[in-house]
Amino acid sequence: MSAIKILDNLYSIGVIDWNVRTFHGHTYTTKRGTTYNAYLIIDEKIALVDTVLGSFSAELIENIKQIIPPEKIDYVIANHVETDHSGALPELMKLCSKAKVLGTQKCKEGLFKNYYENWDFQVVKTGDTLKLGKRTLSFLEVPMIHWPDSMFTYCPEDALLMPNDAFGQHFATSERFADEVDQCSLWDEAAKYYGNILWPLGVIILKKIEEVKKMGLPIKIIAPSHGVIWRKDPMQIVEKYVYWAKNSAMPKVVIAYETMWGSTEKMARKIADGILESGVSVKIFDVTTSDRTEIIKEMLDSKGFIFGSSTHDNSMLPSMAGFLEFVRGLTPKNRIAAAFGSFGWAGGAVKDLEELINRSGLTLAQPGIGIKYVPDEAESKRCYEFGKEFAAKIKGG
Repeated sequence: MSAIKILDNLYSIGVIDWNVRTFHGHTYTTKRGTTYNAYLIIDEKIALVDTVLGSFSAELIENIKQIIPPEKIDYVIANHVETDHSGALPELMKLCSKAKVLGTQKCKEGLFKNYYENWDFQVVKTGDTLKLGKRTLSFLEVPMIHWPDSMFTYCPEDALLMPNDAFGQHFATSERFADEVDQCSLWDEAAKYYGNILWPLGVIILKKIEEVKKMGLPIKIIAPSHGVIWRKDPMQIVEKYVYWAKNSAMPKVVIAYETMWGSTEKMARKIADGILESGVSVKIFDVTTSDRTEIIKEMLDSKGFIFGSSTHDNSMLPSMAGFLEFVRGLTPKNRIAAAFGSFGWAGGAVKDLEELINRSGLTLAQPGIGIKYVPDEAESKRCYEFGKEFAAKIKGG
């Protein structure tokens, strides 16, 4: 991706990663790739806001060279330590060794522990400003959105917010603006991004958004560090974050299961029939064949979750156990859940599923259902009624 003019003397000079398919240590799938966005501001003083993944250092530097020689950069703003945004710093700083690096105290500590370089570093805090000439940059600390070092950079003259990982998407596209891309794909990726990365931070996100609103900052453009830039009605993504952060949900159920010989799958389908017959939307996923990132995205706005597993060694199967541990880490609130599963000579999976449900902060809506071997006609009817009972709680809540 070449340098692209966003505003007068302000350029997007990041890179597109068309081929990346996993992120965060393979915990997140990126079927549409991603971008690593960085922004170059030309004024009496020149500032670069964020860099890119280290393997793309050369491309970043070439993009900068389309505008200015890199050695002319006066300031590098590091909104976030994570290496997909700071990885190019070592190579870049070889060319602009006189540049000052700005970030939070935690950022300073994190950059040193990643790269062991003694760059000229200026610690900034909420309310601090940097005068470039006609433009000013101000800084807002946003710890735990989504790392302790995170901050936003704001340019009041352009009403431009550069929030690093907030409001982004893993979305590789040559178009730079949200209004230029397919809207279904855009919102699909925005929801997936929030659900898999930011869901457990809802309380912090709400507080910070409220803080920004109280500051009365006009926002005309939001330029995140992944995905596309919001320039037309940028507050739509902010309001969506408010909706998600409040743990709002729709009358929808996600059934996630793991089956050994197919009986638990049969139960899942019958439970889903009962839910659908009650007029509630439902989606079914086998956790061994489905993309976990996609399952979490569907769970983000679902009021209810039903988890199922065959019993193996007196407990649930391992893929379901791993999936539920991931869900527990997301700490979903205001959701109801239930458990089901099949077994041979002894049960155990349903009990363990319910224990993990309780540990995850979910509300156990009804006793689980366990069926020995293959469900017969009467047991299939029980599964159907189990689904209807759960749907009634969804509609009643």
